[in-house]
Amino acid sequence: MSIEALTVAPADLLAEATRLKNDGYRFVTMTSVELDQTNMEILYHFDKDLVLKNLRVAVEKGGKLPSLSGLLFGAFLVENEIRDQYALTFDGLVLDYQGKLYAETAQTASSSPFCKYHVKAEPDAKPGNQPGTQPGNQPGTQPGTQPGTQPGTQEGK
Repeated sequence: MSIEALTVAPADLLAEATRLKNDGYRFVTMTSVELDQTNMEILYHFDKDLVLKNLRVAVEKGGKLPSLSGLLFGAFLVENEIRDQYALTFDGLVLDYQGKLYAETAQTASSSPFCKYHVKAEPDAKPGNQPGTQPGNQPGTQPGTQPGTQPGTQEGK
């Protein structure tokens, strides 16, 4: 299945996006498609009255495209994401996170504004040391009992 889209040269992208905006279309999102090892396409999706119009722009990986964020502010988020994933540069990007929007190595919210939480594996995690259990208790037993005994009973009686 293919998406019906108007093929646009990078130099004509801003003019075509301006035309769609002036015709009452709103920017929805962008999609990046890898074609091969060096080439990709960026699809720009616009909506008006539940009718989609799409623009298709060919670009080399690591290449440059004009940013739509000056015209359509919401494009800055997807442009930054595509920059992180494919090293594309968007000229005129109004908020440029310099390739750190979703930085996996970021340790603070200011270094990666949309990836604030990190899960760290405990290096000494051992089976049986599960959350909610106390040392010496097996999972599924109540605190203060040994496996095979009931609460309130004593062994050997």
